[in-house]
Amino acid sequence: MTKIAPSLLSADFWQLSRQMEALEETADYLHLDIMDGCFVPNLSFGPALVAALRPHSRLFFDVHLMVQDPDRFLESFRLAGADSLTVHAEACSHLHRTVQKIKSLGAAAGVAVCPATPLCALTEILPELDMVLLMSVNPGFGGQKFIPSSLEKAAKLRQMIDERGLSVKIEIDGGITLENAAKAAASGVDILVSGAALFGAPDLAAAVREMRALASSAK
Repeated sequence: MTKIAPSLLSADFWQLSRQMEALEETADYLHLDIMDGCFVPNLSFGPALVAALRPHSRLFFDVHLMVQDPDRFLESFRLAGADSLTVHAEACSHLHRTVQKIKSLGAAAGVAVCPATPLCALTEILPELDMVLLMSVNPGFGGQKFIPSSLEKAAKLRQMIDERGLSVKIEIDGGITLENAAKAAASGVDILVSGAALFGAPDLAAAVREMRALASSAK
């Protein structure tokens, strides 16, 4: 079944407790976008927020590090409660070493690629990964429009993974809505990250359920 990962970046922090309660009943992952204002032109939040949420949540904490030199932050976010740590291929000088460090901390290891980054950047590291995150918008801000060519990219990645007999999950992030969730799932995506489309819905829990149903039917 396709997993749904609501992105905390789009949450209403005034209503965060209520929204988290809704997600506890419906979502699979909680996607946490960590931005440093350098790798992407925006700032978000740090380990303290992750640590504050962790004791109150059963969700899988999917931490996406949109930062320069992510090795500096791996241990602090793992200690705060991250279940997976995803770094950008574009931000790592020694990607294999970074992935091995994530694994040594006991977290699932993911690598993200921006829309213009070719899949060949993953060829050597793919067998070492638990997940690949395909950005379907340029990273840094929520609420952007989905880049349609991301579906073809996802299908190509699915083929790469299957041909090599790997169990790597594909996650997609950026502009995912109820209108394109089924297409993303049909292209081979396992995990859908969605922010504005879910948190902006009148009923957050119902929107999560609907997105999962649409995606799972497409599979």
